[in-house]
Amino acid sequence: MIASLRGTILKKEINRLIVDVSGVGYEVAVSLNTMESLPGEGDVFLHIYTVLRENSLELYGFHDNEEKSLFELLISVSGIGPRTSLSILSGVSPTNFRDAVVNGDVHRLTRIPGIGKKSAERILVELKDKMKKLGLQRASDTGVSTPSTLEEDVISSLVNLGYKERLAEATVKKVLHNAKQEITPAEAVKLALKELMK
Repeated sequence: MIASLRGTILKKEINRLIVDVSGVGYEVAVSLNTMESLPGEGDVFLHIYTVLRENSLELYGFHDNEEKSLFELLISVSGIGPRTSLSILSGVSPTNFRDAVVNGDVHRLTRIPGIGKKSAERILVELKDKMKKLGLQRASDTGVSTPSTLEEDVISSLVNLGYKERLAEATVKKVLHNAKQEITPAEAVKLALKELMK
């Protein structure tokens, strides 16, 4: 099985890459999270999950092991295949997905395109304990008190206003990066809304 690839990006599409490794072009399906982390061109390293079927060989690539681990957990859920798993990881960051599962947040999962209430509930039931056993929960879930960050609060506010989670995350990161050191959640929301209106 192919466990990783290091090569040169030949072509990028919405959710797949062609990676040239020593003259051989590999087609690799990737999530939007991984796609956004990759360079526009040049060398790339991907962790690979290989799916071997009777008449096909599919490669799924990830920029880090955390996303790959979540992918492997997702495909262990009954009724969730590799493509659906990749779609889920394209609709939410690994951190937010992990938090939603550990906290039993059905609503957050159903906001992901293609995930209905039944699928979300199945994911929660089958993955919550597995994540805890694998240590994929955050410090706040292990008894250590971690306050909600400003970034999380502002993203949550934007999502509640109807913005897509991925768009909200990107906008808030940009706004907070450019903002002054001390900023209140209300000020950050206003700045983010201004950015979204551009």
